[in-house]
Amino acid sequence: MKKYIYLLLIISSTFLSCQKFLDTKPQDFVSPETYFNTEQDLQRALNGVYNRLVDNFGRMYQRGLWSYLAVSDEFFYSNVSSNNLKVTDFDASNLDVSRFWEVSYQGIDRANELIANVGKPEMDEAKRNSIKGQALFLRAYFHFLLVSNFGDIPLKLEPTLSPNEKPLPRTSIDKVYAQIVLDMQAAETLCLPASKLSTNEIVSQTAIQAVLARVFLKMAGAPLKDASKYKEALLYADKVINSGAHALNADYKQIFINHSQDIIEPKECIWEIGMYGNQQGIEQISGSVGIDNGILSSDNNIGFSAGTMRVTKRIYDYYKTGDLRRDWAISPFYYRTTAGVTVATNYLATQIYDRNIGKWRRTYELLVPKHRTYNSTNFPVIRYADVLLMKAEAENQVNGPTPAAYAAINQVRRRGFGKPLTAADVTVDVPAGLSKAAFQLELQNERSRELAFEGLRKHDLIRWDIYLTSMASLVTEITANAGTTWQRAAFAAKNTTSRNLLLPIPSLELVSNPNIQQNVGW
Repeated sequence: MKKYIYLLLIISSTFLSCQKFLDTKPQDFVSPETYFNTEQDLQRALNGVYNRLVDNFGRMYQRGLWSYLAVSDEFFYSNVSSNNLKVTDFDASNLDVSRFWEVSYQGIDRANELIANVGKPEMDEAKRNSIKGQALFLRAYFHFLLVSNFGDIPLKLEPTLSPNEKPLPRTSIDKVYAQIVLDMQAAETLCLPASKLSTNEIVSQTAIQAVLARVFLKMAGAPLKDASKYKEALLYADKVINSGAHALNADYKQIFINHSQDIIEPKECIWEIGMYGNQQGIEQISGSVGIDNGILSSDNNIGFSAGTMRVTKRIYDYYKTGDLRRDWAISPFYYRTTAGVTVATNYLATQIYDRNIGKWRRTYELLVPKHRTYNSTNFPVIRYADVLLMKAEAENQVNGPTPAAYAAINQVRRRGFGKPLTAADVTVDVPAGLSKAAFQLELQNERSRELAFEGLRKHDLIRWDIYLTSMASLVTEITANAGTTWQRAAFAAKNTTSRNLLLPIPSLELVSNPNIQQNVGW
């Protein structure tokens, strides 16, 4: 990948440099007495915090957060039947769960170390503030990932100074969220606006505001159900919208082609996780986007994918006739190789469960030769379309289905049908005159269409308090409609019970920390 992404804060007028961001070998922390003494030390330490969002072993955005940690009613694994996280048949000793916990706390500890030492070097204060702001945000974001998946967790706000330190107890989710908000709001005042950055791999002010809207929506939903937070979510969604820094890409599919071609486009993609290379040489920050969740292909020139992640008929049927997103998000074909010749072969209309996720298509990748397991395709954490949908949801919850709520959701819907974004179109727009509950249902369905396979569906269902009923009804649907070949599509749903609203606290953590207790049901 040839992303000549600039390091932060070198040229005084724009705070940019001509070095790459995150495409160097990640630096681990050393003694504070011998480190954190220069601006370059701080920047390398910050790179090390960002690096934990990738993780060499795939438990973060390299793979886990959009695949086996995000199992819901939109996809299933075709090659797993039991004793696996991918079908929610696992226990607290699962390695992937343990690694997710471990890497998240590594990110937190690296951020804490940087925050504690950010004042040491003599340097420009604006540059220092930006580095501190990013570290504060990332510390909060790692805590957000943890509390969303594990519930009450140890809140860690100081660097680890000794391996003999007393283990921390769990902190209640309301207090964890309160700290997340404090950190992110502080970061918002310190970080640079998107216009001052050359890349969306670095968190900007609007990226923080967008994530804060997501945090407040989560707080408004289950399990906290603090409805007052809808107002805060609306405030932060509006901040992003009113900034003028972001807009929808007029072509839905181009968003994901850009990812595959290493093109940075910060208007639609407000913050994305930067991947680099294909795990060759010293760089260890490549990903698997479009591989695990890719179109079936055995041709390395096109780009290999085992095609094990298949879609459910439920998500397919959410798309209406004329919605261009369906046959991009869900591939209508696979690659068949016969006698050395590869041909894109269309599925039959009845072959819904055979289909793969098609958002990130390896045929567009520019880095060759293509690796079978790794690539440089970035993953979007939050897009402008998501902000518009959060705006619509929060507006509806606070004020009902107002014109502002309709305007936000209809921009997204019109783009999906290839229509002008700002011109009313009764053929595709959300029907007028809906009740608050009916508008919420339209919003939920629109999120499923627009944000399919982006690691958000499970957490949306949980915060809407319909995850368990949705998985239960999925079993009924599949049993009745999938036929004998694809009854495996229901394996994960059949195994889902109330305990799956949270992940288990890893067994290793329970052994080493006497101040922590296991989640209910595990």
